[in-house]
This record gives sequence, C-alpha cells and structure tokens, in this order.
Amino acid sequence: MSLNIHAALEPEREVETPFPDSTWVVLKFGGRSVATAENWSRIATILRARLDEGLRPVVCHSALAGVSNALIELLETAERGGETADLFAKIVGQHDALAADLGVAAGLTKAYFDIVEQLVAGVRLVGEASAKIHARVLATGELAATALGAAYLKRLGFDVTWLDARELLRSISAEDAKERTALLSARCEFSSDSVLQQRLAATRGIVLTQGFIARNEDGDTVLLGRGGSDTTGSYLASKLDALRLEIWTDVPGFFSADPRTVPSARLIRALHYQEAQEIASAGGGILHPRSISPVRRSGIPLFLR
Repeated sequence: MSLNIHAALEPEREVETPFPDSTWVVLKFGGRSVATAENWSRIATILRARLDEGLRPVVCHSALAGVSNALIELLETAERGGETADLFAKIVGQHDALAADLGVAAGLTKAYFDIVEQLVAGVRLVGEASAKIHARVLATGELAATALGAAYLKRLGFDVTWLDARELLRSISAEDAKERTALLSARCEFSSDSVLQQRLAATRGIVLTQGFIARNEDGDTVLLGRGGSDTTGSYLASKLDALRLEIWTDVPGFFSADPRTVPSARLIRALHYQEAQEIASAGGGILHPRSISPVRRSGIPLFLR
C-alpha cells in the first residue's frame, strides 16, 4: 500500500483500498487553507466534487493561520501581567474580518472569545496558565474557525453538520505520562469504530469538525500537539473505515530535497507509509509524524494535495 501524492483536481488514481465500498472521505485543511474567502471558495469546489462522486465528506480543519501562535502569545503576556487587550482585539478582528468576507455573521465566534477573555483575565490574576487552561484557550482557534467555515458552506446551500471533535475523539491515558504531556500532546484510540460510523451516518451532508483537539476520560479538553490536525484526519479516517484521507496544504507534497534550496528537487508521486514516516519524523514538515500510523495500520490511502 502506498501513500499517494498527486495534483489536486486530477481524477483519482486507482489505488488499493481495504474499504472499497466505503463512502467516507476525510479531508483535512490547514490554517492557511481556511484563512481567506478565496480559499474557502476553492474548498467548496472540492467538496462539490466529492459529493458528485457519491461520497460523504468529513472535513476537519485547523485554526486560522497565525491564530494558535497569537493565542500562545496572549497567554504568555497574561502570565507576565502584561496588557493583553490589543492582542486579544487583533485575534477577534481576524475572525470578524473573515466572517465579513465570507458573508456570515461575526457574532458566531463571540461566545468562544468571551470564554478566552475570562480565562486570560484569570491567568493575569494568578500569573500562571495551567496546562488545562492552555488547552482550553488554544482549542478556541479551531472551534471559532470551524464555526465560520460551517456557516459559509451553509450559506452556499450545502447540508453541513458541525460537530465538536471533543465528542468524537477520546485521548488514551498513559500511566507514566506527565500531566502537561497528556493534556497538550495527547494520543487517541483509532481502531475501527462502529458507534462513530453509525452516529455520523445518521447526520446530513458534510460533517465539519476541528483538528488538533480531543477530550480525555475526565472530560477535559486536550490537544494533539502542534500540527495535530493532520493526526485528527488520520484518526477519523481509521475510525470510519474511510475510502481515503486527503490532506490539503499549501505545498504539492513531498520532494526529493528542499525545493527552496535545491531547484532540481523533484516531486515524489507516491511513497510507502514507512518512507513517508521516515521523512516526517526527520522534520520534513509536510505531515505530522503521528498522522501516518493510523492509516498505515488500517491500510487507508493518504493523498497529499
């Protein structure tokens, strides 16, 4: 089984898949892919194509580009007792500006950022952000971004079911894991999940959810580590016995060398999972290293686009 990489809108290549009768296809979009109205128009085109294929798309996507870093800066500033109002306003303004460009209500994200404002005020008061607070604040980026994305797709006439990823993914408790690692770099079970399959089958149209976040057995928000949205897509594909996983990014895929420094570097059209794992683990930057194991174990094809 190969990990296949090819151009975004060319017809699907015939690849071996363990679930040829599945109609689920999981699509993951990164922060830059969801940060502009122009890109959302492209996403809508992609989703129409998947629906025309007779597939059920499950979309998971990241926070808007730069927002996770801004939320970390917000917490660090609050821990130092610094002024956070301008930075907070900038984060909110980025979402309001995108909402206006998408033609949806800016108020869709207000409840999320009201909570962030309260949490940050508490951090300023005590001078420390616990791992639990850190996870809750960073999760806001994904929750707010997907609220805007779902509203936009509905405005275009798509049937869309927005779901909280924390209700779909449960982190695994490791006895020797430190609390901060368990909360901020969590791992989840990804075996085939008939209950989740039945739950999503009962929904309508496109399922849209968040990357990067999950919940632990105590009900706390946990993060899957920076870049963890790739891993969310892989978890969901494996749990749903998906036909394939598509990870959409701002680069066309793996190259034989860094094309920024080696002009002759060539795009690699197909890789085995193990080869992709080695490149990702060595810091290739295209895929999160944890995102390959779930689809590798399931044998689900992964397309980079």
